[in-house]
Amino acid sequence: MATEPTPAQDRHVPVMQDRVLDLMSPGLEAARRAGRTPVYLDGTLGMGGHAEAILQRHPDAVVVGIDRDTEALRLASERLAWAGERLHTWHGTYDEVDDALAAAGFHEADAMLYDLGVSSYQLDERGRGFAYSYDAPLDMRMDTTGGITAADVVNDYDEDRLRRIIRAWGEEKFAGRIASAIVKARAESPFTSTGPLVEVIRGAVPVAAGKTGGHPAKRTFQALRIEVNEELDVLEEALPAALRHLAVGGRLVIMSYHSLEDRITKRAIMADATSTAPPGFPIELEEHAPVVKVVTRGVDKPTEKEIEQNPRASSAKVRAVEKIRASRSKA
Repeated sequence: MATEPTPAQDRHVPVMQDRVLDLMSPGLEAARRAGRTPVYLDGTLGMGGHAEAILQRHPDAVVVGIDRDTEALRLASERLAWAGERLHTWHGTYDEVDDALAAAGFHEADAMLYDLGVSSYQLDERGRGFAYSYDAPLDMRMDTTGGITAADVVNDYDEDRLRRIIRAWGEEKFAGRIASAIVKARAESPFTSTGPLVEVIRGAVPVAAGKTGGHPAKRTFQALRIEVNEELDVLEEALPAALRHLAVGGRLVIMSYHSLEDRITKRAIMADATSTAPPGFPIELEEHAPVVKVVTRGVDKPTEKEIEQNPRASSAKVRAVEKIRASRSKA
């Protein structure tokens, strides 16, 4: 007898849900006071956990949900079907905020959430190849409708290119040894699944390093995933676009899970939170004034209780800003 698929709400625990909602709610409330329909843009809709919480806490809000994963969009749409016309979805990457909002009939959003990285759904789907804990097809695409796979990367990239992405995107100090081992192994037999790749990486990383640095394949898998999905390139474009389309009084929350994401996030925030007036300039003109104010002190992190309930939240870092004036002209 076939088992029923597990509902999305039972497969996903939204990271730091209450804190994230508290950070975004003032933006939605500002829209309400201004007599506008509050618009929440979820740049990484996933299985819809944060979006569902917004819809429930703010019964007049509209959600515009973006995701590149067609299966995640399907699951979220089923989960949130009760919201009817309050839900608009967009299949694409989260730098497409302009198109996603326009398709839903809006120009700006009053609250935005970018929950970065690989989703719990993608990690749990054994056929996607994101996890190193079991053997699966070497895919790692967030959007399975096109693009290169992790198998393409490990089988086709030359040793120098492999070394560079593993070092840069995985922050892996044994990148040279791992790249060399991959090239040697693939000469015997191309990689088609994660299991053999994990064993090659394990053999290339000193045993002592694994005792303190976690699973030896963790950083290489992160690097491959980032390369396949162009995650950091998309993020570099996405955050300025999000800030441009954030309404004055609106809130943007970014949740990152490793230092590369957080570095890009901090840089984008500070670009709009810092005056551009020349040093020593006697008067700060409006076009030089900061566009946003930072509403988190440094980064917010999950509590011990939240980590106990959802271990994947342990590395989460949350930064949030409020838009205080119109974006600077790009002219």
